[in-house]
Amino acid sequence: MSLIFIFRIGMIVGANLRIYEEVIMYENSLKPALSKADIFSFIGVYDVFSTTIAAKYFDGIFLSGFGFAASYYGMPDIGFNTWTDIVAYAQRIKSVAPECHILVDIDDGFIDTEVACHVVSLLESIGVSGIIVEDQKRPRRCGHFKGKQIMEQEAFLRKLEKILAVRKELFVVARTDAEAEDEIKERALAFADAGADAILIDAIENIELVKDLRSQINLPFVFNRIAGGKSPLYSNDELRNAGIKIVVYSTPCLFAAQMAIDEAMRTLKKGDGLLPTDDKSITVQSCTAILNNNLKVF
Repeated sequence: MSLIFIFRIGMIVGANLRIYEEVIMYENSLKPALSKADIFSFIGVYDVFSTTIAAKYFDGIFLSGFGFAASYYGMPDIGFNTWTDIVAYAQRIKSVAPECHILVDIDDGFIDTEVACHVVSLLESIGVSGIIVEDQKRPRRCGHFKGKQIMEQEAFLRKLEKILAVRKELFVVARTDAEAEDEIKERALAFADAGADAILIDAIENIELVKDLRSQINLPFVFNRIAGGKSPLYSNDELRNAGIKIVVYSTPCLFAAQMAIDEAMRTLKKGDGLLPTDDKSITVQSCTAILNNNLKVF
């Protein structure tokens, strides 16, 4: 699916302001991009500003539920995100990175199947490329922490099938938070049979499991990288050899910001109130230069 963006551009011609329209089409379907890449990376962002920077380097942007809960609510990833906030957030992200593929974490689809289907329709209409929907039940938590509760398989499959029926070309990643290998295999096979476009085994501790499943499931597998998580630090070569096609980096921007802000505040407190003046320091000019790139009127 191609999404059409119409930018109204104001220009001064003589004494008159003339308005021109520039029509740009962006391809949002993820499958062609995946076919061209050994591994396709999605970088987790936490707001529009971090998206602006990440989009300079990567074609895939991940709207991390962990990052959004932290930046928008100042809360841990335990179910605070609402569907209205996530849809509005995705729309803002797409407005500054229209050329990027956007993958959105919708948790369990916000409990109800009807809500999940409505969210999927809205996200696809604004140009999102894909979603990740999980089989956790409430109260939920970050997939790399203990104490997760899993939905009954049939209940999740009914929700997944409804989502797949309502989407048009949206790429649907079915995620399982199961921990026992037998249950992981059973759910991955069931998700594939239901028609999911890709499978994510969150917090996977043994990549050999993906190799085993790849012999039975001819779909892309997704690997979630998060600092301090349960999954080992596999290289891209190791992931590629295991059959991983998509790598999601959940929180690199959020964690980098946390470290940088903490360091900046400690330096400011120690420096008698003086701001840094070295060549690497950000200035109002350099920050505004990045923001000016998001303007659609010039």
